[in-house]
Amino acid sequence: MATRVLVVEDDTAIRDMLCFSLRHSGFKCDAVGDAESGLDLFKEQRPDIILLDWMLPGIDGIEFIRRLRANEYAAEIPVIMLTAK
Repeated sequence: MATRVLVVEDDTAIRDMLCFSLRHSGFKCDAVGDAESGLDLFKEQRPDIILLDWMLPGIDGIEFIRRLRANEYAAEIPVIMLTAK
């Protein structure tokens, strides 16, 4: 079974490029443009790893991780932060 990656990135071009590259490499990729949608999608389908933008509209990437880590079901999922900072 392929590794499922959740990409949370508000820039459409970056999000599309990441998913294209991941799918081309054999990963399953789910992608959303904001943290709220990422948290919602997480409830539907638990990813194996998360690629997360730091600067997002509404809830930023750091708060997304705080909420994720507060959930026992999600606390051990690896997160890679992406940022232009």
